[in-house]
Amino acid sequence: MTWLHNAGCRGLDTELFFPAGPQGPGRREADEAKAVCKTCPVRRQCASWALATAQEYGIWGGMDEEERVRARRERLLSARENRPPGEEGN
Repeated sequence: MTWLHNAGCRGLDTELFFPAGPQGPGRREADEAKAVCKTCPVRRQCASWALATAQEYGIWGGMDEEERVRARRERLLSARENRPPGEEGN
């Protein structure tokens, strides 16, 4: 996780990246966190780590909880579609 040393969020208040919820007061914080992520040089590494480690809460790599669930679902579907013939049942 050496990529953390170059993270755009390094040194910022971590509460910004763990907003209260998708509605109400948390939405503004989530948008602010995502704005930090947009300019982060290690955004992809952060998002990949969050997906690989199944992070349930917070903004990681510019994605909130719902976006990570969708991304994991898309990865699973893509992996299934790209399996060689005969491996469908595995």
